[in-house]
Amino acid sequence: MWKLVVGFVIFAALALYVISKGGDSLDMSGEKHGADAVHVEPAKADASAPAAAPAPEASAAK
Repeated sequence: MWKLVVGFVIFAALALYVISKGGDSLDMSGEKHGADAVHVEPAKADASAPAAAPAPEASAAK
């Protein structure tokens, strides 16, 4: 029984440490939908950058 208590105390201390290091940027409100959701635009391709090479075709089983 005492091992459960010690394990809980260690887990709680670790959780409090992680939360304290997160500061104001830590969001504990869960999954967001609708207007609250933040969407990031995909990065635009640079014209001077070379195009990505297509993936090689999978070889047939021998």
